Amino acid sequence: MKKHFIVYLILASLLVIVLAAITSIAANNDVPAPPTIGTVIDDFKLPDTDGKEHSLKSLAGPKGAVIIFIATKCPVSNAYNERMEKLAQDYQVKGVNIIGINSNSTEPTAEVKSHAAEKGLTFTILKDEGNKIADRFGANATPEAYLLDANMKLVYHGRIDNSKDPAGVASSDLRDALDELLAGKPITKSGGKAFGCTIKRVS
Repeated sequence: MKKHFIVYLILASLLVIVLAAITSIAANNDVPAPPTIGTVIDDFKLPDTDGKEHSLKSLAGPKGAVIIFIATKCPVSNAYNERMEKLAQDYQVKGVNIIGINSNSTEPTAEVKSHAAEKGLTFTILKDEGNKIADRFGANATPEAYLLDANMKLVYHGRIDNSKDPAGVASSDLRDALDELLAGKPITKSGGKAFGCTIKRVS
């Protein structure tokens, strides 16, 4: 009887250890909370698809920047390729630059470069090895957008619009926020939650 009790204690102890390990792993895989609206984003540097490093401030336009976390394989992100390129063309001339960031560990730099060329993406795309910048922004989906003003203050975070299918767009959230920023008005769009594929972080 005593022997069975000891075996039971050992098994119970092992179960506790395993559950604690699983909980720890799950906690480590949690996506960090995104910065709150009004937070000034610190400068950072990442390489582009040719290996050249750029700082956030060097890529931003005189009136701000839009950072969009994107992917090569995600069908949702790919559904937005034309819309992201149109945003880049429309707002660069108004002083706001679009910056793409690929943080997926499953999509190497060469693939990101060839994908951009194939899809006609002309805005700068940076490679975030180790998803450090995605973690800093609390980014979870592709595509997911962050609008920064001229002082690098976060003024909008969320989806580009409400529909993967262009025909279903009824709310152009990011465009509305951009237009309000450029008009010197308060940003009234709170930003619908970004949707798409999850960012494939390193283990």
